[in-house]
Amino acid sequence: MKFSIGGPLKLAFRPWVEGLENIPAEGPAILASNHLSFSDSFFLPAVLERKVTFIAKAEYFTTPGIKGRMTAAFFKGVGQLPVDRSGGRGAGEAAIKSGIGVIERGELFGIYPEGTRSPDGRLYRGKPGGLARVALATGAPVIPVAMIDTEKIQPPGKLMPKLMRPGIRIGKPLDFSRYSGMEHDRFVLRAVTDEVMYEIMKLSGQEYVDMYATAAKRQIADAAKAEKDADKAARAALAQAEKQAAAEQAAEQAGPATGPGGEGEDGPAETQRSGS
Repeated sequence: MKFSIGGPLKLAFRPWVEGLENIPAEGPAILASNHLSFSDSFFLPAVLERKVTFIAKAEYFTTPGIKGRMTAAFFKGVGQLPVDRSGGRGAGEAAIKSGIGVIERGELFGIYPEGTRSPDGRLYRGKPGGLARVALATGAPVIPVAMIDTEKIQPPGKLMPKLMRPGIRIGKPLDFSRYSGMEHDRFVLRAVTDEVMYEIMKLSGQEYVDMYATAAKRQIADAAKAEKDADKAARAALAQAEKQAAAEQAAEQAGPATGPGGEGEDGPAETQRSGS
């Protein structure tokens, strides 16, 4: 990936990087990054000397068709780990075990504490569990990473990427050895996660939102659906009003009702008076 994709990627987009000296030349470490774009998992490994292993959703490995097979081959080729996110707690445990395995091999493990891409460019609350448990179970240092402007390269709905310079800021390693053996304490997991997210916020300059990105996505989807339903109802009401207006206009153009004689209801009475 570094040679076939990483090289052209750096040449075309020229990403700027700060803090490369904070990545250890060898030994395990956890890279905890904000998540703005699908391309985050390309730009970060491309600018590092060492390999970074991320967890990837299982759909990338199981999608049918030619495109699906190509995607699966790519993710397998760069050593990404498939995790089924639909299995609830079991899926989370699988991700944690996979991360611990990467660290035990002395490699770099990449993780997005937000759990999903930011829907609006803001930084959302980190999910306790994966990041904190891997860090506390292994003792590996956590290196905060901030991706800058990657969401602007290819916004949702845009087919062609925009040529611009994204940025990457790499912070100093965080040591959580003081919490050793406490990886099942939910308060400790929350504290570790929040400390990492605070460092990412300082590096990225993003506005912080104290809610999960998945909940924000649901709110955005619900708001979009409500807006769509309201627009549909408004168009239906307008159509009904136009139909009623057309009916009233037709009635006015028809004029008053006429009797059998063709001269209105008073026609027969007038005839009787004239005959008398």
